[in-house]
Amino acid sequence: MIQPFLKKLLVAFSALILLVYGTIYACSDGDWGWSFDSNFTPETFVDKSYSPLFLSSDVFYGIGFDTEHLTRFNSENIKDWSAYLEDRINEKDLTFFLTDSSSADVSNLYMYYKKGKPNKTSEKWNKKIKLDDVKTKDFLFFLNDAQTVETYSTQRFDSWSYDETIKNQVISDPRWIKTLEQKYSDSKDPFIKNRYWFLTIKADFYSDKPANGIAFFNQTEKSTPKNTLYYRALAYLAGIEYRQKNYAKSNYLYSKVFDKCPAMRVVSAYCFHPKEEKDWKQSLSMTKNDEEKAALWAIQGYYNDEEKAIAEIYKLQPKSLHIDYLLTRLINNQENKIDKSFKDKTVLENKKRTKDSIRKSTIDLVTKIAQSNKTSQPYLWNIAAGYLETLNGNFKQADKDFDDAENKMPKTPLAISQIRLLRLVNNLSKIDKLTPENEKTILADLSWLYLELPKNPIDNFRYENATAWSQNYLAALYRAQKNTVMAEIFNHDSGFYDNEKQLLDMKAFLSKNNKTEIEKIGASIYSLKLDDINYFQAVKATFNNKIPEAIAFMKQSDKLQNTVFYGNPFLGNIKDCHDCDHQAPQKKKYTMLDFLMIIQKLQDNIDKQTDVYSNSGILGNAFYNITHFGNGRIFYEGNIAGYGSTPDFFREPIMKMITDCSLAKAYYQKAFASSKNNEQKAKTQYMIAKCERNDYYNKKYYSLNLSTWDIQDDKTNFIAWQGFKNLKANYSKTKYYKEIINECGYFRTYVQK
Repeated sequence: MIQPFLKKLLVAFSALILLVYGTIYACSDGDWGWSFDSNFTPETFVDKSYSPLFLSSDVFYGIGFDTEHLTRFNSENIKDWSAYLEDRINEKDLTFFLTDSSSADVSNLYMYYKKGKPNKTSEKWNKKIKLDDVKTKDFLFFLNDAQTVETYSTQRFDSWSYDETIKNQVISDPRWIKTLEQKYSDSKDPFIKNRYWFLTIKADFYSDKPANGIAFFNQTEKSTPKNTLYYRALAYLAGIEYRQKNYAKSNYLYSKVFDKCPAMRVVSAYCFHPKEEKDWKQSLSMTKNDEEKAALWAIQGYYNDEEKAIAEIYKLQPKSLHIDYLLTRLINNQENKIDKSFKDKTVLENKKRTKDSIRKSTIDLVTKIAQSNKTSQPYLWNIAAGYLETLNGNFKQADKDFDDAENKMPKTPLAISQIRLLRLVNNLSKIDKLTPENEKTILADLSWLYLELPKNPIDNFRYENATAWSQNYLAALYRAQKNTVMAEIFNHDSGFYDNEKQLLDMKAFLSKNNKTEIEKIGASIYSLKLDDINYFQAVKATFNNKIPEAIAFMKQSDKLQNTVFYGNPFLGNIKDCHDCDHQAPQKKKYTMLDFLMIIQKLQDNIDKQTDVYSNSGILGNAFYNITHFGNGRIFYEGNIAGYGSTPDFFREPIMKMITDCSLAKAYYQKAFASSKNNEQKAKTQYMIAKCERNDYYNKKYYSLNLSTWDIQDDKTNFIAWQGFKNLKANYSKTKYYKEIINECGYFRTYVQK
């Protein structure tokens, strides 16, 4: 058995009955993807007709599924009829007749001709076109016949339905198809004759006796021009042969369509599928010359082995354009084998891993063909050979190959950018240790890659992979040279700023004015700015209750200090519901700097023994609300701390910081000690209980990083926090106690137990 073809299209071809239904039935008529994993852009030199066949993780590159079965030839059809009619019908009206919903108009005009009696439609169109003109009449008569066939060819098939009792309608009147044959025979006009020839074969395809189409084709082929209609008809014949289980003949015909009709390459590739090894060999035996053999290998190579297909085509027809598209697939497939992860690996380890992933046979074949200079686009092969040599660690040979390519290639923006990108990859790969001298070999290209291209992207150009790879490569070089700041610049580590020395070193680096050229490039692309670092320091200082320091850092964070809390961060409610607090009416919105300035004022009041109960309680609320449990989570979220709806979204040091309510608890305890009545005492005891509850959660769940499924029912609804015990024992007569019972189901469960 031959290796399975159509691996990517397994679902589409799992039931070959699709060939007799709807759009797939008519296949005889007719992404953050991939670019982020590749440095080799197929569009650089390969004809657009091949683009759906470029290597892709989707069914077809750039388009997903082929959806142009009904529209593929609209433009060409309009152009051909316009030339035939010699502007008797303007383009707008011609488009209406050929592609829009014109069936009713055509039918009514046909009846006008047959009966010789005007109707509303004829009166409408007589004002625009000369209905008595011979060519116009021939056009409308043909269109009436064509639209009859279209009622069968445009039936829709629900590809999600597996009910095999659903059948499409077919043309079951052979006499009507015979009238089309007769019109073909009788027509003296070559253009109309050619149209009726194609329409007859198409009608046979959608009839209950499709084999008649093969007979008609064989009888008339020699006198038929080899134009687009010829190859469209050939595709219908291929479909008929397939339905009759003549797989070898079907695939041979599809390869001819693939070769000669670029517009139908995607259709031919989609419908091509040998069932057995013998089918493939039989198809190959049907070819009449090297050109046909090359076409068959070209379409087979799409599904199986590009390298073998390229080798065979090169022996048969080295100037065939088919091997160019197969080359792009071969190179992209080689790229796909490379492990692109730099984590915990040195540059040398990465180079070895890359070299080991590239097949030697691929390098040998591409190099041989490139050196032969026999292909139609030798510069494409030079570029491919150079790139493979880069991956293979042969950097001097890569330079030579790129020089050869650059001397021959067309100077399109895409071609110039492609070779520049691959030269950068080669030049950077030469460097095992950064020095001021070798930095100069990459500076201009790094600036182009990182700064210019994102602002002025080139259509289809793949540069994202080179961006990520080069930054990882530079980071690995700096890491080996113990330059932690520059390693971080080119490859951000989320935990970098948990180390205070590294944080200060980065601040010093970003602040210095005398950066080298490569340092300037790095600083310009680094995802974090001084604002982010100052803000992060302000947050940490706040959680450590170092408010003067926090204010100083916050004031240095120009853009972030004016970020506004969604809710009032000084409120202390019975229920923790940050969404409720965010939606509640607010007389004043507080910025981050406002928040810190008010905290400092409250602390100053406490130091002066001014209203210690109220100031301590508000401070408790403030420090509670900026934890994970409060309404002010926005305070700690940022580009360094991170973002997330649950504590386990954050790295461990941040998780510990944002789930720690000890500072809030200390201020609630200070408020309790300063309270003057039972209402105040009840409120502070409840707030202390919330902190105790959160501390339990921290130790029970968050610190262990347990998933929801790991958490067992430990009857936490009935744990008596010390604050709850104090409330029940001492303050059950207060109004606040009743409010707690009304709002807090947890406490209500406890007291009713």
